[in-house]
Order: sequence, then C-alpha cells, then structure tokens
Amino acid sequence: MAKILITGGTGLVGSKLTELFIEKKHTVRILSRSPENKNEFKWNISKNYIDEKALDNIDYIIHLAGAGIADKRWTDERKKIIIDSRVDTANLIFNKVKELEIPLKGFISASGSNYYGAKTTDKIFKETDAVGDDFLGEVCKKWEDAANQFKELNIPVTVLRTGVVLSDKGGALDRMKTPIISPLGSGEQYMSWIYINDLCNLYIKAVEEDFFGTFNAVAPEFHTSKTFSKILAKSIKRPYLPIAVPSFLLKLFFGELAIILLEGSRLSSEKVNKEGFVFTHPKLKSALESL
Repeated sequence: MAKILITGGTGLVGSKLTELFIEKKHTVRILSRSPENKNEFKWNISKNYIDEKALDNIDYIIHLAGAGIADKRWTDERKKIIIDSRVDTANLIFNKVKELEIPLKGFISASGSNYYGAKTTDKIFKETDAVGDDFLGEVCKKWEDAANQFKELNIPVTVLRTGVVLSDKGGALDRMKTPIISPLGSGEQYMSWIYINDLCNLYIKAVEEDFFGTFNAVAPEFHTSKTFSKILAKSIKRPYLPIAVPSFLLKLFFGELAIILLEGSRLSSEKVNKEGFVFTHPKLKSALESL
C-alpha cells in the first residue's frame, strides 16, 4: 500500500479522495495551514516551511491546493493569489523533495480544463493542443510547469486538466441549484464536467498503475449551458426557463470572471479511454441522478 501526501486535502476533491484512499488501505497525510487531526501536518508558504515528518517515506504527492478560481472577482491582487497559491506551493514542495532527496514514485497535480483558454469553438481539444492566450490559460500553464519540474528529479508526473466537478458535497453544482434553472449568456457555450468519483478514480489510477502524462479529466459526453441546464432542472425537479441570463448582467456582477460562465469548449477524453479508464458516469443524466 502507498503512502500519499495531499495538498488541498480538506477541499471538495481532497476530502473524497482521502476517503477512497483509506478505503483501499493506503496511508494518507495532508498538508494544512492549521493541522487538527493526526494525519495533518503543518506548512506555511510565506515562511517557506513544511513539517518534514509529512514527507517521511512518502511515495506519492497529490497537489490539489489552490485558491478558488470563481470565489471572488478577478482583481490584479486576486489573480496573483490564484497563480501563487498553485505555483509557490508546488515550488516549495519541489525544493523540499530535492533537498531531502526523497525518491517519490510520482507527483500528481490538478490543472484546469480551461488550459486551452476560455472560448467557445467547434474544436474538440486534445492534450497536445496549444495553451490558451488568456488569464486562465496562463494560470494552467504556470500550474503545470510547476508540476513538470519534478521530472528534473526523475520523478514521474501526472497532470489532470479537470472540468466542473459534480458532487453532492458542495462545489459548482450547489451554485447551479437555483429556484429556477436557466442557461447563461448564449447558452451555446460548452461545459466540461466530471463526476467526483470518476475524478478521484483517475487520481487513484495514477497511484496504483503506471498512469503518467497529461490528461483531460472530463466526462466523454458533451453539453452546452442550455442542455446541461435542462437536464439539471429535470433531475432536481425544478422549473427550467429557456430565457438565458443575459451576458451583460453576468459581466456586471462578476466582472472579468464572467468569462468562465459565458465561454467554454469541448475537451476530448479519448486519451484516458485509451489508458483503459472506464467512467462510472459517462453521461450527465446518470451522474446527476446518482447525486
């Protein structure tokens, strides 16, 4: 069984992932700014500090830490926090792993499905496609570069470009459950999504199998804001209003951040399929019903 260290381990994905790893008899440790449990160890990015006991005989590190992309308006200060919370944390771990000469079996990092840019096109993006030229593309590129530096230490790296995570424990789905369900903007923008257990199973695969490289962590079924909203409304038995929330209102309320609501592309899941991964919920209807 593996010894796994998780950053961001108390978040939506980290909590579920910890639960599943423990069920499979792996040992999980969590880096936390304020440790409360025996499996939590302190780190402080501003002081360049990690409790070295967290790294004793560790096999894998899973990097989920990062300030929420959609939590606050994108001021210049907030943009810096979004990037630094992902990059500086990875750099701190890298330097400590290098200093202590820890022979990791793998470094596994989250990334975003907006790696290719927040845009709506007819293109279906594969992992080999170029990074987007907007803020979200910049975030993901720097995030992935910070992860890929572990290759310099001959440590295998896995990066999962993750879509909207569907869970019954909070996250994006909770925000979507408004009294009346409507599409956003044009309604034609695509929404890349993944059921939380499927995402966690990809992380588990990266620990239990030779599953290295960069992958789109998204379900194979494509949906626009319009089709997603219709299925959601039916699933939670709430009225669906086909009149979309106007773009100008979203821009007024959210500022530049509104782009993640108003634009979106399709991502291919072909690469993970070729690795033998089987989605438990490849279709949105079954995913929502299970939640």
